Amino acid sequence: MSATDRGTKSSKRPKPDKELVDIAKYVAKKDIKSDEAYDTARYCLMDTLACGMLALQYPACTKLLGPVVPGAQMADGAKVPGTPYQLDPVQAAFNIGAMVRWLDFNDTWLAAEWGHPSDNLGGILAVADYLSRQRLAQGKKPLVMKDVLTAMIKAHEIQGVLALENSFNRVGLDHVMLVRIATTAVATGMLGGNQQDISNALSHAFIDGSALRTYRHAPNTGSRKSWAAGDASARGVRLALVAMTGEMGYPTALSADFWGFNDVLFKGNKLEINQAYDSYVMENILFKISFPAEFHAQTAVEAAMTLHEQVRERLDEVEKVVIETQEAGVRIIDKEGPLDNPADRDHCIQYMVAVPLIFGRLTADDYEDSVAADPRIDALREKMEVVENKQFSKDYLDEKKRSIGNAVQVHFKDGSKTDRVAVEYPIGHRRRRKEGIPVLVDKFHRALATRFAPRRAEAIRKACDKQKALERMPVNEFVDLWAL
Repeated sequence: MSATDRGTKSSKRPKPDKELVDIAKYVAKKDIKSDEAYDTARYCLMDTLACGMLALQYPACTKLLGPVVPGAQMADGAKVPGTPYQLDPVQAAFNIGAMVRWLDFNDTWLAAEWGHPSDNLGGILAVADYLSRQRLAQGKKPLVMKDVLTAMIKAHEIQGVLALENSFNRVGLDHVMLVRIATTAVATGMLGGNQQDISNALSHAFIDGSALRTYRHAPNTGSRKSWAAGDASARGVRLALVAMTGEMGYPTALSADFWGFNDVLFKGNKLEINQAYDSYVMENILFKISFPAEFHAQTAVEAAMTLHEQVRERLDEVEKVVIETQEAGVRIIDKEGPLDNPADRDHCIQYMVAVPLIFGRLTADDYEDSVAADPRIDALREKMEVVENKQFSKDYLDEKKRSIGNAVQVHFKDGSKTDRVAVEYPIGHRRRRKEGIPVLVDKFHRALATRFAPRRAEAIRKACDKQKALERMPVNEFVDLWAL
């Protein structure tokens, strides 16, 4: 249809949207110079793969892994860490992405939109390993791990900058769209695509639209939220491969009148992008170090842990528990009524506060039915009041702070009350890096122990221990360390 009653009737090919050009130029030409970004990316790599190893303890995750159909493995394909699988890069991206996101324990970015930029590692590591093995088979040199870290920095930046001022959730769209966009861009670059190839691939990523957030919210909360990002990253790899065949792009995928992303899915608004792409997001990324919990509740869990000793012997005396949180926390994870599954529970701030108040801990196992059946949890949940703290909401969006504040206070029937414990910055915040990195490394070591014999675990630790040595390491040798 060359002319319609909607949109322009001109068939002249327009110039590509600025959003596509800027991202494509960044991926193709930007030289990352920040030592802090590379250092943080190394820790991000360790933490992300640690989350994947921990997820492999859960059958609900592992049943989704492997080839798309039995037996469809690939010689010289990408290996999936912690498993015996060797797959085509699209399916490997799904596997890795599902693993690292399963427990809601990998990194987080909070802005107008939120998300988990390390979700892109599914596509990045799969493509890097696939390319390395293909190159070796052709007598060429493989990629090195610095290539992986660079791709991670750029994927983080694309996803994070798009999220700074654009709230996709407010129009019902899920943040995994940004994973697909970021993975598409960096994967196309890794495959050898030039700026035009990347722009073409990106246009397809926007044309794909977005998943709905239905699976994240009551009454439909479910486990798709744990594999949706793997699906998005795999789609990004697929689109990159399509673009590298020479497939054409669509220059006004966003701005086309009536038919473009802006009009169809973004309520007629343009994306607001007022910050150049560099390495800001990786430098400021938030690590989930201590608790596998939705990030808006991380500091609430820390506050509840602090109050455990004051509350644990007085649970029957509790009159109410007041939780102060940010506007986003009220909107997303303030949840009453029955919680039907782990995915429901790890997005309920009341549940995530009740467990540490009662037990003095919050682990992935605490979302399972066996723990949730303890009647004290729901009894305490029913006594909770979740309110917005306006200052927390303001500081949450302040680019110089980006805090994620919560406060918890328990009131007893006799009129007494605990301290009001407020925590503004979680241990995974940039402002607490010195305190947080040793805890992250400990998380990494404990995760390795769940999957590998001591000698193999030590080899992996040694490979990750030194920045420059890791950067020089061939990707295939790094991934081989993780393969079963």
